[in-house]
Amino acid sequence: MSMTDSILLTVTSGVARLTLNRPEIRNAFDDALIAVLNRTLDELAARDDVRLLVLTGAGKAFSAGADLNWMRRMADYSHDENHADAMELAKLLRRLNEFPRPVIALVNGPAYAGAVGLVSCCDIVLASAEASFAISEAKLGLIPATISPYVVAAIGERNARRYFLSADVFDAAEARRIGLVHEVVAHDNLAEAGETLISRMLKNSPNAMTACKPLIRNVVSRPVDDALMDYTARGIADIRASAEGREGVAAFLEKRKPAWVQEQE
Repeated sequence: MSMTDSILLTVTSGVARLTLNRPEIRNAFDDALIAVLNRTLDELAARDDVRLLVLTGAGKAFSAGADLNWMRRMADYSHDENHADAMELAKLLRRLNEFPRPVIALVNGPAYAGAVGLVSCCDIVLASAEASFAISEAKLGLIPATISPYVVAAIGERNARRYFLSADVFDAAEARRIGLVHEVVAHDNLAEAGETLISRMLKNSPNAMTACKPLIRNVVSRPVDDALMDYTARGIADIRASAEGREGVAAFLEKRKPAWVQEQE
């Protein structure tokens, strides 16, 4: 286990578990935590033994968003200092969104403001029925700027208008309805549901899951023209010829488990 004041990290059997660890302030983040997360994501992305990343929060909250002490300091920053500070959060969101392996969020409690951005950057989101959400920046005279590309991609323009402008708190069922959350489970079953999902995903080809992430980004909102057809055809041709592609098809035809599953057992 790797541990700092602000995060807990374990990597076992191909699964990296990253826990925001500031329960006394509801896992609120500041510039120091953002720096730790940026460095940690870079280190995990470079590891060949990491096949999945799981993100959650310690204690009763996923994350309350920005730390109040950090916000007080930012109030005295110059415009250039504020821009540089915001860019570090923007880099974190992009790192999480483009992390090369699948990212699962287990939302164990409230996720507010910037934390909704973190959730939106994860590939699969399971939430406790007791979780709540708010894009609350407008209440403070602010806007959800750096998180907006990811939140709008998750919930759509119409729902973004509703929740960016109202700053209303909404529950896990509503989060699922608008697309922020994929599945809502009983609070006491969240960890078990996460482990069940992890065990299913570890049966998938690691390289195929990795290749799916840029595939999705590259086809979104593009017309189906010759260039896109060529891109997708090359994508399947490349992976069919890869070692895992050949192994996966062979295992299916031979009615056996592929090598990447056997390696986990």
